[in-house]
Amino acid sequence: MKLDKKIKEFTIENLIFISGILTIIFVVLIFIFLFKEGILFLKVYPIIDFLFGKLWYPISDPAKFGILPLILGSLLVTLGATVISVPLGIASAFYISEIAPGKLRDILKYLIELLAAIPSVVIGFVGMITLIPLIKNIFHIPTGLTALSGSITLAFMAIPTIVSIAEDAITSVPKSYREASIALGATKWQTMYRVTIRAALPGIIAAIMLGIGRVIGETMAVMMITGNSAVIPQTFLQPIRTMTATIAAEMGETVRGSNHYYALFAIGVVLFAITFVINFLADTFLNKVKK
Repeated sequence: MKLDKKIKEFTIENLIFISGILTIIFVVLIFIFLFKEGILFLKVYPIIDFLFGKLWYPISDPAKFGILPLILGSLLVTLGATVISVPLGIASAFYISEIAPGKLRDILKYLIELLAAIPSVVIGFVGMITLIPLIKNIFHIPTGLTALSGSITLAFMAIPTIVSIAEDAITSVPKSYREASIALGATKWQTMYRVTIRAALPGIIAAIMLGIGRVIGETMAVMMITGNSAVIPQTFLQPIRTMTATIAAEMGETVRGSNHYYALFAIGVVLFAITFVINFLADTFLNKVKK
């Protein structure tokens, strides 16, 4: 029996170790593949003009491959979605875990998980039918295909992720923390924002970062409702184009081996780098919180 137990433990430990190593290897291979294809473009096109150029005309003569409008469009729609989804997501997580009665809590958790399972193309289609005409009529603008439409739609997609993970983090806070706070004279609300939220902060930050990752990496929905106009955005009420939408919209139409083809891979490298920086900053912040 002891030998069988040791064998099982050895097998499970090694499977976990192999899974972790494979995850690292896959990420490294993805980066190498992107970098290998993207570096071919940077050999023929100046990196400064690529990152800070204001014109994206890949099929003009001469071709222009400035991705500054694409970077700013991605950051703008991500910022808008974050501003909307984070407060609503965290508040919803606290309501589900701390306030809602048992039966209602179970129903809400089921609905949140159901929302997370809706395909992004379906959400984009619903946004085209309902949200775009509404924004056009409210703000009296020529088209509802704007950054604001993208932000609202992506916020709707990010909220289930934020709520689900944040609710798990809040629920995992030991009950003794709450009891000790109340025993010292704190009210339930004071316990929530002075004790519970601080104890669950690493998990809440992780939920926010995963929500942002869902937003910045989204393709179909944002391509359907933001207008796909490669111009530098001035407000939320104008069409934009994101990096992910550019790759999805143009990859199938490029000639393999052309500068346009390699430029799309270079955009992928930039997107990978932005995501890496966001995750690195979040990890740094989490380490400071834990200390």
